[in-house]
Amino acid sequence: MLIPHDTRIALDTVVDLVNTAPENEPPGDGPADGLVDGVMEGPEDGLPDVAALYAFAERHHISGVGTLGEKDLDAVRDVRSRFAEVFAAPDARTAADLVNRLVAAAGTTPQLTDHDGYDWHVHYFAPDASLSDHLAADCGMALAFIIVAGEQERLRRCEAPDCGLAFVDLSRNRSRRYCSSRTCGNRLHVAAYRARRREAGA
Repeated sequence: MLIPHDTRIALDTVVDLVNTAPENEPPGDGPADGLVDGVMEGPEDGLPDVAALYAFAERHHISGVGTLGEKDLDAVRDVRSRFAEVFAAPDARTAADLVNRLVAAAGTTPQLTDHDGYDWHVHYFAPDASLSDHLAADCGMALAFIIVAGEQERLRRCEAPDCGLAFVDLSRNRSRRYCSSRTCGNRLHVAAYRARRREAGA
Protein backbone atom coordinates (compact mmCIF):
# COMPACT_ATOMS: atom_id res chain seq x y z
CA MET A 1 0.00 0.00 0.00
CA LEU A 2 1.59 3.26 -1.19
CA ILE A 3 1.13 6.03 1.38
CA PRO A 4 2.46 9.58 0.88
CA HIS A 5 5.16 10.61 3.34
CA ASP A 6 3.08 13.32 5.03
CA THR A 7 0.13 10.94 5.39
CA ARG A 8 2.39 8.36 7.02
CA ILE A 9 3.64 10.98 9.48
CA ALA A 10 0.05 11.94 10.34
CA LEU A 11 -0.87 8.28 10.84
CA ASP A 12 2.05 7.83 13.22
CA THR A 13 0.87 10.92 15.09
CA VAL A 14 -2.73 9.78 15.44
CA VAL A 15 -1.64 6.32 16.63
CA ASP A 16 0.64 7.86 19.24
CA LEU A 17 -2.14 10.22 20.33
CA VAL A 18 -4.74 7.46 20.70
CA ASN A 19 -2.27 5.38 22.68
CA THR A 20 -1.75 8.15 25.26
CA ALA A 21 -5.25 7.44 26.60
CA PRO A 22 -5.09 5.89 30.08
CA GLU A 23 -6.91 2.71 29.01
CA ASN A 24 -4.19 2.13 26.42
CA GLU A 25 -1.16 2.08 28.71
CA PRO A 26 1.03 -0.75 27.40
CA PRO A 27 1.96 -3.66 29.67
CA GLY A 28 5.11 -3.09 31.66
CA ASP A 29 5.03 0.71 31.27
CA GLY A 30 4.16 2.67 34.38
CA PRO A 31 2.64 1.46 37.65
CA ALA A 32 0.33 -1.51 37.59
CA ASP A 33 -3.31 -1.10 38.51
CA GLY A 34 -3.98 -1.63 42.20
CA LEU A 35 -4.01 -0.03 45.62
CA VAL A 36 -1.50 2.73 46.29
CA ASP A 37 -1.67 4.24 49.78
CA GLY A 38 -5.18 2.83 50.12
CA VAL A 39 -6.39 4.40 46.85
CA MET A 40 -7.19 2.39 43.73
CA GLU A 41 -4.86 3.50 40.97
CA GLY A 42 -5.45 2.89 37.27
CA PRO A 43 -3.30 3.35 34.19
CA GLU A 44 -1.86 6.84 33.81
CA ASP A 45 -2.87 9.32 31.13
CA GLY A 46 -0.07 9.85 28.61
CA LEU A 47 -1.13 13.51 28.43
CA PRO A 48 -1.44 14.34 32.13
CA ASP A 49 -0.66 18.05 31.83
CA VAL A 50 0.23 20.90 29.50
CA ALA A 51 3.94 20.07 29.70
CA ALA A 52 3.20 16.60 28.30
CA LEU A 53 1.16 18.23 25.52
CA TYR A 54 4.13 20.43 24.57
CA ALA A 55 6.34 17.31 24.59
CA PHE A 56 3.88 15.47 22.33
CA ALA A 57 3.87 18.36 19.85
CA GLU A 58 7.67 18.52 19.88
CA ARG A 59 8.01 14.75 19.47
CA HIS A 60 5.92 14.90 16.31
CA HIS A 61 7.50 18.12 15.00
CA ILE A 62 4.16 19.95 14.95
CA SER A 63 4.82 23.51 13.82
CA GLY A 64 3.09 26.71 14.89
CA VAL A 65 1.98 25.36 18.26
CA GLY A 66 2.16 28.68 20.10
CA THR A 67 1.14 28.97 23.74
CA LEU A 68 -0.81 26.02 25.15
CA GLY A 69 -3.05 25.89 28.21
CA GLU A 70 -5.55 23.68 30.01
CA LYS A 71 -8.23 24.37 27.38
CA ASP A 72 -5.88 23.05 24.70
CA LEU A 73 -5.20 19.96 26.77
CA ASP A 74 -8.92 19.27 27.19
CA ALA A 75 -9.54 19.86 23.48
CA VAL A 76 -6.75 17.49 22.42
CA ARG A 77 -8.03 14.82 24.81
CA ASP A 78 -11.47 15.20 23.22
CA VAL A 79 -10.00 14.78 19.74
CA ARG A 80 -8.10 11.76 21.05
CA SER A 81 -11.33 10.09 22.16
CA ARG A 82 -12.89 10.77 18.76
CA PHE A 83 -9.93 9.20 16.98
CA ALA A 84 -10.30 6.18 19.27
CA GLU A 85 -13.88 5.85 18.03
CA VAL A 86 -12.59 5.68 14.45
CA PHE A 87 -10.31 2.78 15.38
CA ALA A 88 -13.27 1.05 17.04
CA ALA A 89 -15.64 1.64 14.12
CA PRO A 90 -17.23 -1.64 12.93
CA ASP A 91 -17.27 -0.66 9.25
CA ALA A 92 -16.04 1.93 6.75
CA ARG A 93 -19.30 3.87 6.67
CA THR A 94 -19.22 4.40 10.43
CA ALA A 95 -15.54 5.35 10.32
CA ALA A 96 -16.19 7.79 7.45
CA ASP A 97 -18.99 9.49 9.35
CA LEU A 98 -16.77 9.93 12.40
CA VAL A 99 -13.91 11.35 10.30
CA ASN A 100 -16.26 13.67 8.41
CA ARG A 101 -17.49 15.16 11.67
CA LEU A 102 -13.97 15.56 12.99
CA VAL A 103 -12.54 17.39 9.99
CA ALA A 104 -15.67 19.52 9.57
CA ALA A 105 -15.45 20.72 13.17
CA ALA A 106 -11.76 21.54 12.67
CA GLY A 107 -12.55 23.85 9.74
CA THR A 108 -10.13 22.33 7.24
CA THR A 109 -8.32 24.73 4.88
CA PRO A 110 -6.10 22.69 2.51
CA GLN A 111 -2.93 24.44 1.38
CA LEU A 112 0.40 23.40 -0.08
CA THR A 113 3.51 24.10 1.98
CA ASP A 114 7.21 23.22 2.01
CA HIS A 115 8.12 24.59 5.43
CA ASP A 116 11.19 23.69 7.47
CA GLY A 117 12.98 22.00 4.59
CA TYR A 118 10.24 19.44 3.87
CA ASP A 119 9.16 18.81 0.28
CA TRP A 120 5.76 20.02 -0.88
CA HIS A 121 2.89 18.55 1.11
CA VAL A 122 -0.63 19.50 2.11
CA HIS A 123 -1.67 21.05 5.41
CA TYR A 124 -5.38 20.69 6.01
CA PHE A 125 -5.64 23.04 8.98
CA ALA A 126 -6.00 26.82 8.92
CA PRO A 127 -2.76 28.80 9.53
CA ASP A 128 -3.96 30.01 12.95
CA ALA A 129 -5.57 26.70 13.98
CA SER A 130 -5.40 25.46 17.55
CA LEU A 131 -3.38 22.32 18.24
CA SER A 132 -6.57 20.25 18.56
CA ASP A 133 -7.89 21.51 15.20
CA HIS A 134 -4.45 20.92 13.66
CA LEU A 135 -4.54 17.29 14.81
CA ALA A 136 -8.19 16.79 13.88
CA ALA A 137 -7.65 18.13 10.37
CA ASP A 138 -4.31 16.58 9.40
CA CYS A 139 -4.74 13.27 11.20
CA GLY A 140 -8.39 13.09 10.22
CA MET A 141 -7.48 13.43 6.55
CA ALA A 142 -4.81 10.76 6.95
CA LEU A 143 -7.48 8.39 8.28
CA ALA A 144 -9.70 9.49 5.39
CA PHE A 145 -6.95 8.37 3.00
CA ILE A 146 -7.05 4.89 4.54
CA ILE A 147 -10.86 4.72 4.29
CA VAL A 148 -10.95 5.98 0.68
CA ALA A 149 -8.40 3.30 -0.24
CA GLY A 150 -10.80 0.66 1.09
CA GLU A 151 -8.39 -0.20 3.89
CA GLN A 152 -10.38 0.72 7.02
CA GLU A 153 -9.65 -2.75 8.41
CA ARG A 154 -6.02 -1.71 8.76
CA LEU A 155 -6.96 0.54 11.69
CA ARG A 156 -6.53 -2.00 14.46
CA ARG A 157 -5.98 -2.74 18.11
CA CYS A 158 -3.31 -5.09 19.41
CA GLU A 159 -4.77 -8.57 19.96
CA ALA A 160 -2.63 -9.24 23.03
CA PRO A 161 -5.18 -9.64 25.86
CA ASP A 162 -3.28 -7.30 28.20
CA CYS A 163 -2.51 -4.61 25.61
CA GLY A 164 -4.99 -3.20 23.10
CA LEU A 165 -2.77 -0.43 21.74
CA ALA A 166 -3.85 1.10 18.43
CA PHE A 167 -1.79 0.64 15.27
CA VAL A 168 -2.13 0.87 11.49
CA ASP A 169 -1.49 -2.46 9.83
CA LEU A 170 0.68 -1.69 6.79
CA SER A 171 1.57 -5.30 6.05
CA ARG A 172 0.92 -6.46 2.48
CA ASN A 173 -1.76 -9.00 3.39
CA ARG A 174 -3.27 -7.23 6.42
CA SER A 175 -1.87 -9.97 8.68
CA ARG A 176 -0.43 -7.93 11.54
CA ARG A 177 -2.06 -8.80 14.87
CA TYR A 178 0.08 -7.05 17.46
CA CYS A 179 1.24 -3.48 18.09
CA SER A 180 4.79 -4.84 18.09
CA SER A 181 6.06 -8.26 17.07
CA ARG A 182 9.06 -7.76 19.38
CA THR A 183 6.99 -7.17 22.50
CA CYS A 184 3.38 -8.35 22.48
CA GLY A 185 3.80 -10.76 19.58
CA ASN A 186 6.92 -12.33 21.07
CA ARG A 187 5.36 -12.58 24.54
CA LEU A 188 2.33 -14.47 23.22
CA HIS A 189 4.42 -16.75 21.03
CA VAL A 190 6.62 -17.63 24.02
CA ALA A 191 3.55 -18.22 26.20
CA ALA A 192 2.00 -20.47 23.55
CA TYR A 193 5.26 -22.41 23.20
CA ARG A 194 5.50 -22.96 26.95
CA ALA A 195 1.87 -24.07 27.07
CA ARG A 196 2.55 -26.64 24.35
CA ARG A 197 5.62 -27.88 26.25
CA ARG A 198 3.52 -28.30 29.41
CA GLU A 199 0.84 -30.20 27.50
CA ALA A 200 3.44 -32.45 25.88
CA GLY A 201 5.02 -33.21 29.26
CA ALA A 202 1.72 -33.91 30.99
